[in-house]
Amino acid sequence: MTETDVPGTPPHEQLMVGITRLGQALRISSYRNAGPYRLSPLQADIIVLLAGDLRPRRLNDVAASLASTPPTISDAVKTLTAKALVDRRRDTSDARAVSLTLTRAGEAEAERLARLPAEFAEAMSSLAPEDLAAMLRGMSGMIRSLQDQRAIPVTRMCLTCSHFRPQAHPGSDKPHHCAFVDNAFGDGELRLECPDHLNP
Repeated sequence: MTETDVPGTPPHEQLMVGITRLGQALRISSYRNAGPYRLSPLQADIIVLLAGDLRPRRLNDVAASLASTPPTISDAVKTLTAKALVDRRRDTSDARAVSLTLTRAGEAEAERLARLPAEFAEAMSSLAPEDLAAMLRGMSGMIRSLQDQRAIPVTRMCLTCSHFRPQAHPGSDKPHHCAFVDNAFGDGELRLECPDHLNP
């Protein structure tokens, strides 16, 4: 070990510890933020997913997007339907499939869930813009790698979008370009979930 080495686990393992602790904090926050409908974390995830694209979504697609199983999602959807948050009906193009949409109450609940919990808002307000941008860039890269390995479901993020033009404006503080809105943007504006995502 050289004089400049710091003893302990390597940086990538420390990063995993940090990600794990953030995940724990999110789970705790999710239970505290169950709201008037007393949503479980999975039920909340379904509401948020459906809110990201208001077109009907098939139950199997929701299961795949949330890395869950159709029976598990079906049980959660039954509860959401009983709470009048989700409308469940037969798919018009395939009578064997079930399509899901949010009700108006579901859309209102999705807006509530989209609000950043106070403790996370305070924690993120302590980040300098360049630190937030670096975290988004690193997170996007990790998610892309995990998706390429089929370790997690594919999400609709900039790095996997046909509209995304990385480093189209080198040397600029907004090096990337989105062909959909025809605008340059920086790392701090990278999207991990975008309704306008277009698969390559």
